[in-house]
Amino acid sequence: MTGGYHGGLERLLGGRRLSPVQRRIAHYLAENLDEAIFLSSVELAERAGVSQPSVTRFAMVLGFAGYPELRQALRPLVLGGPPEGPQETLLRGAIDSEIRNLTAVRERLAAFPLKELGAALAATEPLPVLGLRVSCGLATTLAYYARRIHPDVRLLTHGGSELVDGLHAAQRAGAEWVVAVVLPRYPSEAVQALGYAEKLGLRTAVITDKPGFPAEVVLDAPVGDRLVFDSHAAPLALAMALVEAMADAAPLRTQARLEEYERMTDETGTFLSGDPA
Repeated sequence: MTGGYHGGLERLLGGRRLSPVQRRIAHYLAENLDEAIFLSSVELAERAGVSQPSVTRFAMVLGFAGYPELRQALRPLVLGGPPEGPQETLLRGAIDSEIRNLTAVRERLAAFPLKELGAALAATEPLPVLGLRVSCGLATTLAYYARRIHPDVRLLTHGGSELVDGLHAAQRAGAEWVVAVVLPRYPSEAVQALGYAEKLGLRTAVITDKPGFPAEVVLDAPVGDRLVFDSHAAPLALAMALVEAMADAAPLRTQARLEEYERMTDETGTFLSGDPA
């Protein structure tokens, strides 16, 4: 969360992973540090739109006994002279962070088993794709594009018995793999589902942000945490690279299915032929 932060405030945050409420407080401090160093915890809570106990917990997360101690540490950052380093807007800082995340993925591409995994997923039929809660969006995107080149992709985005039924049905139909998207905050049900899938004999591949995630194959890409809620540019790029690897693994099938899809969309007028304007 570098946008608008003084260098000293960045050091206080120390790369800690903050909750959405705590990020609201951090964002307010970043944009209003000159004023915030004179506010009480109640006043800061009102300005940031959070509860007073949340301000206290925020201070304790940063290693202080309470908010008064945090305020004492913040005051020299303003009263002691001009801020260190260039001042960025919050959004510019968030975008810069995503650029770094994408660069990290680019530099590690050779380390990912994309070709081998793409071939395995292209060969398994059906292909279950799992994603719960916030991971549902990326899993849906992955499944949407995979369906253009794979004959049977089954999207699993609901938990409970429906998720268990979906894994069972895929395994009975001949599936050998399940690919999952599991991003923070990590749903416990998704982790349990992957363990259950392994008991069914399915091999597991996961797109996540942690290299040590419990799965046979892990494709990890950092998420953006500079805004109140995470952004997933790097995991999305990795997911699209995986679909590309699936397409490359079965080139004739890919070509045939894409041509069929184009004919269908042309015949049905699915998409506009020109600009929306």
